[in-house]
Amino acid sequence: MVVAVLASLAAGVCFAVAGVLQQWAAAARPDAEALTARLLGHLARDPLWLCGIALAVVAYGFQSLALAFGPLSLVQPLIVAELVFAVPLSARLHRMRLGPREWLGTCAVTAGLALALLSARPHGGDPRAAGLLPWLLVVGVTAAVVCAVLAAARVLTGPWRASATALAAGAVMGTQSVLLASTVDRLRHGLLAALAAWQTYALVVASVGGLLLIQSAFQQGPLAASMTVLDATEPVVAVTVGTVVFGEAIRTGWPVSAATVAGLALVGAGIVALDTSPVVMALHGRRGRDRTA
Repeated sequence: MVVAVLASLAAGVCFAVAGVLQQWAAAARPDAEALTARLLGHLARDPLWLCGIALAVVAYGFQSLALAFGPLSLVQPLIVAELVFAVPLSARLHRMRLGPREWLGTCAVTAGLALALLSARPHGGDPRAAGLLPWLLVVGVTAAVVCAVLAAARVLTGPWRASATALAAGAVMGTQSVLLASTVDRLRHGLLAALAAWQTYALVVASVGGLLLIQSAFQQGPLAASMTVLDATEPVVAVTVGTVVFGEAIRTGWPVSAATVAGLALVGAGIVALDTSPVVMALHGRRGRDRTA
């Protein structure tokens, strides 16, 4: 259990630094490149961004190690502690200092998400039991949500725009997590079984689309406005999709459901506090000045 805790915290630190490096590189790109293949093409030639990607790979290695020694219900809440490292580090790089409001907002998102995951504690489910109709429902709803959120993002400004794009990214990546689980299950029956399944190709599309949305969110605003929403949305969508497609169960009843709702409410309050923060707004303004300099 000690190995699981230490590896989870190491993964969180690596994810935090990886996110800061990627956001720093993406923020330097012009607004016209958001949500286009050009953004990924230019970032792929940026050494700083590539270092962030490499560090994310290391983080996934620590996460895998943690899962080998501890349950997901322990590992995932510890990994979301990345926000406590990432948001202050990003502010430090911009030579700004977080105030009580920003610290409380960051800690609220982290603690709320950890509380929701610990109380709900999804379990069970069978990837092989998933029928075509639930998959079509999930893909259709995800596509509709992403399109609606991106349409709303076009009329938003400042940190709110980055948060909206991060919400779309979280929806895609949450679905991608379930597609990955389905693909891994098929790989156990051989490579041909995986290649014959449409989920494998949907996984590739979701991975590329999710990467583009994440980098666009990083490009559109400060890390506090994007990573918090992304970290909150992805596990919630993954758990929801897992219950619909795989038949996973979550803990319910009093006081478990109340704790889950309280955790999600805390996440929402933290995100609003950060997106309306004068410091985060100043970070967004400084990002624009640095890019045009």
